[in-house]
Amino acid sequence: MILVLIGIDGAGKTTAAHALAAHVPPGTDVLVLGNYSGRKTFTRWARRIGVQPPARLMDTAETLVRLVNVLLNSAKAARFDGLVIMDRHLHCQLALRAARGLRRGVLLPAALRLLPRPDAVVLLDLSAEQAQLRIAARGTDSENLDELRAYRTAYLSQAREAGHPVIDAGGAPEAVTADLRGVLAGLRPGASLEPAGTVPGPSGAGPELPE
Repeated sequence: MILVLIGIDGAGKTTAAHALAAHVPPGTDVLVLGNYSGRKTFTRWARRIGVQPPARLMDTAETLVRLVNVLLNSAKAARFDGLVIMDRHLHCQLALRAARGLRRGVLLPAALRLLPRPDAVVLLDLSAEQAQLRIAARGTDSENLDELRAYRTAYLSQAREAGHPVIDAGGAPEAVTADLRGVLAGLRPGASLEPAGTVPGPSGAGPELPE
């Protein structure tokens, strides 16, 4: 079974992936894999030398790095007998493209069709303001608030179109882990997840999805 976690920076994808791996039923083998794009590294380099690369150039570099990671990790997943939790996937690059006003292109959608289909792709949703506070607290990098808002809108639109479950990532880590376990409980190995609504957050209603 392959579970993919997506969401804006600061949503807690990596934390949630490892927390979920620690709370699966005994006897279940778990593999956590990260499909990173190098976006933070590229951005840090650009700021260091005082340039702002064109959005298309950044996307090209990130796409190549992300695609290589996804291909390598998909090969690992194919050889692994158990639960594979992927921290990010090609869906993330498509969301970044939408937020930057770039076209989806042909390569990424084609790759998603050819690669093994995840049993579930779950969006961890968090407000841009909360995400920025978390990013500032970790003290290793920074994110522009307007860009975070644009990324979040793109992810929510993607979830609406594809039917990805949406989990409120603004609550306690234990609540997020419990919601993810609930998603897993509704799956069967090798089965595809049918389009679903949102997983209710603390307020009792999922995040609003833009039209």
